[in-house]
Amino acid sequence: MHEAVVSLISRDHPVELPVWRSFWDRLHAGGLLRGEAAALLASLSTQMPDRLTLHALLASLDERRPPRPAGPFAGAVNIVGTGGGPATFNISTAAAFVAAAMGVPVVKTGSRAYTSRFGSIDLLARLGITPTTSYEHTRHVLEHCGIAFAGFFVYPQEVTLLARAVAPLDLRRLGSFVNTLGPFLADMPVAAQVTGLSRPRHLEALGHAAEYTSRATGRSVWLAVNEAGADELLGFTANMIRAYEHGTDSDFELAPAALGLGTGRLGDLAVPDGGADRSAELFLDVLAGRCGRAARETVCLNAAALAVAGRLTGDWHEALAAADAVLRDGSALARVERLRSLEAAHA
Repeated sequence: MHEAVVSLISRDHPVELPVWRSFWDRLHAGGLLRGEAAALLASLSTQMPDRLTLHALLASLDERRPPRPAGPFAGAVNIVGTGGGPATFNISTAAAFVAAAMGVPVVKTGSRAYTSRFGSIDLLARLGITPTTSYEHTRHVLEHCGIAFAGFFVYPQEVTLLARAVAPLDLRRLGSFVNTLGPFLADMPVAAQVTGLSRPRHLEALGHAAEYTSRATGRSVWLAVNEAGADELLGFTANMIRAYEHGTDSDFELAPAALGLGTGRLGDLAVPDGGADRSAELFLDVLAGRCGRAARETVCLNAAALAVAGRLTGDWHEALAAADAVLRDGSALARVERLRSLEAAHA
């Protein structure tokens, strides 16, 4: 059995960079023993790895990536959660459109639904928006629309190879670690990233990933948790933020009352009955401002976080007011039509 698998099962010492390199080499060559890929994913998904193992894992994947253009997304931000938690409408995707309408350049990564019923990629398909297929494509869309949704090209090829290696087992079930770590597997050179965690117990491990990413890329990374277990900021309960930037980390709290936000409950953000079409309709209603207070304030809070993390402003009240304004005047909804029009023009 490969040393990486043995070490992850025994947990008696970290998996170092040369061992990860060896594992990926064997995966690419088709030389893994039957069950080794499944054993590795099961071990990672059962217990998050230690700091040194996680740093070495991310470094081993980074060094295998193909070259990408340098610095084409200066000042852009990304909002992406770990998945899981309560079933809500697509809050982070709505916040991305709102932030873009506020003047924040947004490049959002995401996936199809893994632990929820309707992921960001599923929603975009219903809206008639296609994720980008390359960094150049992403730059083009961002320049014309102020927002772009990156496709699967930003993720390591090794994820696809692992999925093939464990087939017919379902990677979504066996490899929940891949989805949890997903926000740090995507190679998108943005200036700031806001990531919500649905499982606060993963804060320490994903803090290691955020630390690595911040040091390796210079990106500011915010990790957010709340008692409701949502992987987005909520406008009606306290949210704790751990921010990693310039080699340091710090914690701060976003309390609804201090920000002038109201009360609410998770039911106010629930995914409606009626399937994907109804979910898409609700999403457009939210961007048009046709939603309840809790939904509107939650989207505005996440959009405001992108504005503050991206240094458009340092004033939370100002950012919240700007987010509310673009919901009310139709600017956020207009971003959807701008993306659709760009695609139609190049069809």
